[in-house]
Amino acid sequence: MPVADTSHRTSGVAERYAISLFELTLEANAIDSVRGDLDRFQAMINESDDLKRLISSPVFSSEDQARAVAALCAKAGISGLVANFLKVVAGNRRLFALPGMITAFRAVVAQHKGEMTAQVRTAHALTPAQEDELKSTLKGVTGKSVALDVTVDPSILGGLIVKVGSRQIDTSLRTKLSTLKLALKEVG
Repeated sequence: MPVADTSHRTSGVAERYAISLFELTLEANAIDSVRGDLDRFQAMINESDDLKRLISSPVFSSEDQARAVAALCAKAGISGLVANFLKVVAGNRRLFALPGMITAFRAVVAQHKGEMTAQVRTAHALTPAQEDELKSTLKGVTGKSVALDVTVDPSILGGLIVKVGSRQIDTSLRTKLSTLKLALKEVG
């Protein structure tokens, strides 16, 4: 029996939740604080394999997920709209779609603010100064303010992979090494 493709369903779920959160955020005039809280929660996900397992595994009950999310929000100082949103997501057994929800929320906010969102994969976390420099460079290229959606991916070894709209710039060390390997095979 073929495995069902859930990526479209996850995307639809993520977008619906993100739009609902955005509408509440707009009413409360709290876009920047909500975006900051979601960024902090995403950073927690990126740094913890246990948290990744908690949000993606169907083994945990919605009560266990809701308790864990509440504890993490309290520890990180996340309250208000985002804490309530995360509890609802956990209670509805939709934590598996949370990374997509956060990405979709960032995209909705960027569109609302007339910004573009750049997906950035880097081997190491960027410093605030590096993020500012990257935003400035991308603004010069695109002519618009650019919000960054940064993911740390040690497998790229070094450098960056930046995707803005349909354009992708890959300066990762892994890609450069692969290119060099192919070139050496052609010579030998």
